[in-house]
Amino acid sequence: MSRDADLRYLALALSLGRRGQGSTWPNPAVGCVIVQGPRIVGRGWTQPGGRPHAEPQALAQAGAAARGATAYVSLEPCAHTGKTPPCANALIAAGIARVVAPIADLDPRVDGKGFAMLRAAGIEVTTGLLAAEAVRDHEGFFLAREQGRPFVTLKLALTLDGRIATASGESQWITGPEARRAVHAMRYRHDAVMVGAGTARIDDPSLTVRDLGVSRQPVRVVVSRRLDLPLLGSLARTAKDIPVWICHGRDADPQLITTWQGLGAKLLSCDLQGRQLDIVSVLRALGTAGLTRVFCEGGSALAATLLAADMVDELVVMNGGLLFGAEGRPALGAMGIETLAEAPRLILSDMRRLGPDVMTCWRRPNC
Repeated sequence: MSRDADLRYLALALSLGRRGQGSTWPNPAVGCVIVQGPRIVGRGWTQPGGRPHAEPQALAQAGAAARGATAYVSLEPCAHTGKTPPCANALIAAGIARVVAPIADLDPRVDGKGFAMLRAAGIEVTTGLLAAEAVRDHEGFFLAREQGRPFVTLKLALTLDGRIATASGESQWITGPEARRAVHAMRYRHDAVMVGAGTARIDDPSLTVRDLGVSRQPVRVVVSRRLDLPLLGSLARTAKDIPVWICHGRDADPQLITTWQGLGAKLLSCDLQGRQLDIVSVLRALGTAGLTRVFCEGGSALAATLLAADMVDELVVMNGGLLFGAEGRPALGAMGIETLAEAPRLILSDMRRLGPDVMTCWRRPNC
């Protein structure tokens, strides 16, 4: 295969893998394309719940045409036996002649062992192509393995002067239908949607993906030290049908813990930092529970806490063409910043128009 062909087919494998984002946790969302001569003979991606994996699906579709073919996989094939056999063994048994994968799987059960198994079986292995793209696709999975926490996307819907609501609290809608639809698509590509207790109390949000015809919903996460959340609200009423996880302080009222568990919620006990929940403890609790990608939608106090702790991996800002003035509610709570040098500085990674609104995406300089 030429380098151009390798790049084209590997890009397709990466795009197939993205189809599983939000549904495969705690496993990575992997894509696989099998090519025989000039033809694609098999395609697959990790299915909801993390299995079956991408490679066995693509091999099943390819059948006998897999022998002597090239497999393009968006992450190193697994080398360990879990609930399914190693994908490296499946590629070997199918007679694959060459494997192209951008990066190694940092899971210590794999981390080069899959590539070693393939090479020991006489299969040519090519790595390094589209590595930066693959690292970004699998950031959540890697963070969960390396730091024990999920990848965090923070979304803010703002006026042109950086306000999230009027002085009276009115905020629906700062942005138009195109931007709101894009937000629902982002929710769908994450394992969970997270808000603070204030947002849960004031807005009574459902935190579901709507108007996209989807068959599954992300986990709804609420960060509430005291569990002082409405017991007749939308989240409480639907907790048995769509997962609700509540991160609370170890000093929360035991009776409220029992009540929320009875409603169907999952309770995660977290450490305190002063009078507030320690956000690092919160994220590690979510990572331990299996989440790899979390989409945070506020409010201002939680957003400020995440930014101050350097726990925001991607910031998505939706700007509507409104101006609320100084009396409007600010997007962020207090962060204790006194000098310019203390302020988080992000780098623009994407910008696009969504109907009458503008979306900008920002990341840390080292991401």
